[in-house]
Amino acid sequence: MTTTLRPTEPLQRAADGALSRHYQVCVNSRPVGEVRLSTSPDFGPGVARLADLRIEERDRGRGRGTVAALAAEEVARGWGCTRIELRAPADAGAALRLATALGYVHRNRGMEKTLGTTAPALPDGSLGRPMTEAEFGPWLEQALAGYAREWRDRGVPGDEAWARSRRDHERLLPQGLATPDTLISILEHEGEPVGFLWVSVADDKAFVFDVETDEAHRGRGHGRSLMLLAEAQAIGNGRPVLGLNVFAGNTPAERLYESLGYVPVGYSMYKSLL
Repeated sequence: MTTTLRPTEPLQRAADGALSRHYQVCVNSRPVGEVRLSTSPDFGPGVARLADLRIEERDRGRGRGTVAALAAEEVARGWGCTRIELRAPADAGAALRLATALGYVHRNRGMEKTLGTTAPALPDGSLGRPMTEAEFGPWLEQALAGYAREWRDRGVPGDEAWARSRRDHERLLPQGLATPDTLISILEHEGEPVGFLWVSVADDKAFVFDVETDEAHRGRGHGRSLMLLAEAQAIGNGRPVLGLNVFAGNTPAERLYESLGYVPVGYSMYKSLL
């Protein structure tokens, strides 16, 4: 039996060069599933995104998904893409196993925590305060470089990593510290700055975009205090869930989040097509 992809629509082309197309997965011309392939809105037309790969239940376990994913990779190569990405829900064990078997590498995972109604207290001697304008410029420069480095360390070419960093910060902080529904804070311990926190409450769930303890103050529990501050800010703004992304390999952060009750909700993975 032959598994193929059959387009269900013309190739969609956006003004910025983005491509997208939906396909049926067919076995000897019989539809058994579907898949959508597009170029990445984050990295541009040189990177493909595999989404919504689904095989009907009666046809699962026969390699249909594997062949469909490989066929999608060939389409992406034909589009000129050099990398392909996907995001799988944390509870989609079969999809995660398939992606791993096909050579996809874990890049980062999304985690969430359902919050209570009472804001947690910070340890004695610790308090959070808003970042000042004088602190914002140096912080932004450091944040741009650090975010670009995280992407570069995980397979993204340097120029793409820097472009992604600049684009994301410009989109998320269009008015700097005055950006609506944005809280950028400094954690102080006994009057000394020890770390920073960036939380958004723009959606129905709060989200931690960046959190870091200053290098000289690590290993003293300030990371936990920063996350307690994030939870307090989310609760104070009426958000019942707090989410975040953690890059693969950041074991201390993963252990911290797990100890605080955060659970995985999705995994982002990538593969080189060269």
